[in-house]
Amino acid sequence: MEEHEIRPAVAADVPAVKAVTDAAYHHYIERIGVVPVPMEADHAANVAAGKVFVTGDPVIGLVVLEEHGDHLLLDSIAVHPDAHGGGVGRRLLGFVDARARGLPEVRLYTNAMMWENQKIYPKFGYEIVGRRVTGPYDRIHYRKRLD
Repeated sequence: MEEHEIRPAVAADVPAVKAVTDAAYHHYIERIGVVPVPMEADHAANVAAGKVFVTGDPVIGLVVLEEHGDHLLLDSIAVHPDAHGGGVGRRLLGFVDARARGLPEVRLYTNAMMWENQKIYPKFGYEIVGRRVTGPYDRIHYRKRLD
């Protein structure tokens, strides 16, 4: 698969950001019993705020990041199912680490029913720091120390 740069999303990318997010998360609806939060995000607002970074032409992957004083939150990562196995997720996670330079850690959480993620994140240096239920969402929280 051809590698593409990872760049800040622009307004013209909003439909693709929604489409890739929906494609990546849709299969979880039946499993977890609710629509995953990333599918309900205000993609236009996130893009306008500079939180979304995309790769591919057309877009095949993205991350949504929130910078905090003591960490970088990986709010969402999505790779279109047609691009699975091509290293897109690995490149996006590497981008997240680079983007977090100067901060002590990256944080993320995933639904406890998204068990695939629980196998992936530890391979990239993330450790479980807790589990919390917020409304209908049972989430496992991770961090990756960068110091």
